[in-house]
Parts: sequence; C-alpha cells; structure tokens
Amino acid sequence: MNDALLSVKNLSIDIYRGIYHGKHRVGKNQLLSSVEDISFDLYPGEILGLVGESGSGKSLTALSVTGLLGNGKTISGGSIIFKGTNGARELVGIPEKELQAIRGKEISMIFQEPFSALNPLMRVGDQIAETLTLHGERDKAKNKRAVAELMEKLKLPDPKELIKAWPHQMSGGMCQRVLIALAAICRPKLLIADEPTTALDQKTQDQILLLLKEINRELGTSILFISHDLEVIRKLCGRVLVMYCGRILEEGNTEEVFLNPAHEYTRGLLGCIPGRAKRTEDLAAIPGRVPSLEEGRPSGCPFHPRCMKASPSCKTSFPPARGISLNHKTRCILGGTSGGTLGGTK
Repeated sequence: MNDALLSVKNLSIDIYRGIYHGKHRVGKNQLLSSVEDISFDLYPGEILGLVGESGSGKSLTALSVTGLLGNGKTISGGSIIFKGTNGARELVGIPEKELQAIRGKEISMIFQEPFSALNPLMRVGDQIAETLTLHGERDKAKNKRAVAELMEKLKLPDPKELIKAWPHQMSGGMCQRVLIALAAICRPKLLIADEPTTALDQKTQDQILLLLKEINRELGTSILFISHDLEVIRKLCGRVLVMYCGRILEEGNTEEVFLNPAHEYTRGLLGCIPGRAKRTEDLAAIPGRVPSLEEGRPSGCPFHPRCMKASPSCKTSFPPARGISLNHKTRCILGGTSGGTLGGTK
C-alpha cells in the first residue's frame, strides 16, 4: 500500500504555442511537450528536492500540483493523488472551487520573487491573516494572534514590529520569510517551494533553509523543494529527484546520489559545484544547453546530445530505471542493474 502524501504518476504536461515569423503569427498553435511521463512520491514529514537546470520542467511540475499552470499549458496525461484531510483526492481535473479549498490551506506554494508576490498596499500581518480569513476563520482577533504565534514559533525577528511593517520597508530576504510564514499559517500538509533562495546572499539563504526546516519539524509539513542549486539541496533535502528536459533521470537518498551519482547528467551538475578542493582548478561545465521547447526533446535519453559517454543506443532508446541500491535508481545504461521504476522510493 502506498502511504505517500503526494503521488505523481506518469504525469505529462504540454504547452500550446503559436507559430511566429519575427513578431508576426503565421500559424496555428503547435503542441509542445514540456514534461513527459514522470512519476514520484512524497511522504509525510519528508523534504524532497527536485533539481535541474532552468528549462528542465521543475516549475511546471510544481504548478501542475497546485492547479496553477495557466493558459496555454495543460496536463495531457497522468495522475496527481493528494492525501489531504478528507482522504485521497485526484487533483487532475478537479473543479476549481474544490481546488481553491485545498490551495493555501492544505497545499501552499512559495514563489521565487517575494516582492512581486506581496501586496504593497497591505501590512505584513494583514496579508498573512487574510489567508486564514479566506479559508473560513472570520475572527480577526484570533487570526492576529495566530499570526503572532506563528512568527514566534518560526523565530522571525521582532514579530510585533514585523506584523505592522509594509513590504517596501523590508529586505528581499525578510520578504521571503514573510511569504514562507504566509504559506505556513494554515499549517498545510504540503509546502511547495519554487527556487525560494535564488538571488539571496549566503547568510540569508541559510536563514531561509533553517526556517523551512523549522516548519518541517514544528508543523510536520512535507516540503517539495525546487532548485537548480545542488548545494542547497544537500543542506535541506533527505531525498532528491534529478530532472532534465522534462524527464526524471535519477532519484535517491541525497547523500548517496551526491557521493555515487549514477547518471552522467548528475555527475555533470555535481562537477559544476565550487569548493575548497577545487580552489585552484577551473570549474567543470556541461557542454551544450537544455534544448528549447521549439527544438523538441531529443529521442532516446534526452541528455545524450550533451553526454561525453553516449553510445548509439542512447540516441534511440530511453532505458528503464536501474537500481543502484534499494533507495537509489537511475535511467542510464552505464549505471545499476535493470529493473524497477523511478518514483515511489521511500
């Protein structure tokens, strides 16, 4: 029996794009595959990392869970099962009204740009309390107390002054912490954090990671943490999914994947991390780039055009998942033994 809090199975996401010549549209919408047939499970109390370069499909995967894909993007296949307060629910195709009752209360999301996510015309405390109001708690005094108590629990600096502050009076790092508090105020079962530490200095980044750990520990909230930064993933996540070009290429315990990467793409990402041992060396770089949607996903293993060890078979077939260990799998012919599927490893 699958005891996952969130179970994504064979998820595919397509994007509709018009055909243009310069600025002029010359053709009807074309259907472009962004995410294809991905599966993974996230368990209660777990912090799961989703890592990959920009354009790998990480954010679209997160937005599909919350039903925020927007116009021109659609789930073309697969299932997203969430075990909320009222039991297991299929989120794909769920009516918007039902999704609104879940979004913010049982599943919350933290976005990358804190300044654009906060309302400049509302004080911080009112913005956080508004989430409680939207989900049925009408007692304003009770909501204000809940906001103050959460800020104290999460060890935010000077809660009494912070509640009265305006967004423009705060730094980017403090705005991000406020957004995290806003996402946590209803004590959701699942928190999705999409690149929340990007563009922050190292000290502020570490403070954000500590705050997320505090939410995970104090509130029991599971976290899906999305990043292109493997060092951040290593500090925060117990398990990691490596995504490239809309496919999951490797999955496993974070330390095991970092110490024994089994896919050439994962090895390439790890080789780009600076460190003391590499202080006198040039940083490694993965040749080439992630193909655009218009260029399309390469046949076979999507990474083969950039892989220095690609064989002819890599160009024609995408191998099944291969087990490196009980909690570590990859889809690369160079690693592991055949068998199993990516997704569902606890």
